[in-house]
Amino acid sequence: MRLDKHQTSAWPLALTTICLVVYASLYPFSDWRDQGLSPFTFITAPFPRYWTSFDVGINLLGYAPLGFLLALSALRSGRARHAISMAALAAALLSLSMETLQNYLPTRVPSNVDLALNALGAWLGACSASLLERMGVLQRWNDFRARWFAEDARGALVLLALWPPALLYPISVPLGLGQVLERLELALADALSDTPFLDWLPVRDIELQPMMPSTEIVAVALGGLIPCLIGYSVIRALARRVRFLLLMLLTGFLFTALSAALSYGPEHVWSWLDMPARAGFVGAAVLMLLTLWVPARAAAALALLALAVQLTLLNQTPDGPYLAQTLQIWEQGRFIRFNGLGQWLGWLWPFAALVYVLLRFSRR
Repeated sequence: MRLDKHQTSAWPLALTTICLVVYASLYPFSDWRDQGLSPFTFITAPFPRYWTSFDVGINLLGYAPLGFLLALSALRSGRARHAISMAALAAALLSLSMETLQNYLPTRVPSNVDLALNALGAWLGACSASLLERMGVLQRWNDFRARWFAEDARGALVLLALWPPALLYPISVPLGLGQVLERLELALADALSDTPFLDWLPVRDIELQPMMPSTEIVAVALGGLIPCLIGYSVIRALARRVRFLLLMLLTGFLFTALSAALSYGPEHVWSWLDMPARAGFVGAAVLMLLTLWVPARAAAALALLALAVQLTLLNQTPDGPYLAQTLQIWEQGRFIRFNGLGQWLGWLWPFAALVYVLLRFSRR
């Protein structure tokens, strides 16, 4: 196997997946208690009498990406001989730890079936990575990456890979990730209630006002432009930037539609596409075209500016009433295990991008 000279994106993506798995497994992190039983009793317990195809599929698919990324990291490190076994064992130990900790959460039930399905999913994911490596698919990706991206593009590729799933969580404004101020204030007030520190909490003099249509157009346009500028910071060839531009527009459009379908139902897949959203996407396309020729370092600077402006606009407005109703549906339905995942991706992605482009712009 020929190792490429680029830093692999598999390892940071694997770490991100581990954090998401931990969050999904232990959500909502409250009311911990000790039942006085051995935490490993569930391993030898009888199989659950009732199960659904959704539970089986989600336990298999939930750990398959982790097994794939861990095996890929091992392959990229020159440990091809033990890649599958190392990845499957690490994922199985993580699953065992999560199921064991669920003994102490009243809203979660540890299961030996979940443990077995998680381990099987991770093993299948690791086998897939090894199979793709033997078929030469991963080497072709290395060659493609060498042609398209700069050598230090790992951080940008990780951010671009996480952007589509971050769009799946319901948001007030299409492509408007990072609207956290109102919920952060409420969370701090709840955490500090019945304590003297509540009086120290700063209070806004003016209530947050609904976003004007013109402001929403700007926010949507910047939301589409930001990942494109991140890509421009590691893509230098003009023709490749054009193809990347089209890919980002299509990805943002389709994943926003998918989010609407998951949130409101398939019949409302285009309910978000009102006049400000359409104008915002057109504005994003125009801005992407106007910035096609900017140098890589200038693209990072423009991304930094766009992130600052968009986050300011989004956090000066409250969540819409339809969004609050939708979040209640998510929390009460089968998305409860994944509500926290999408929420944190949608909240933290622009701030991670902000740190990345700041470091990239400050680098010589």
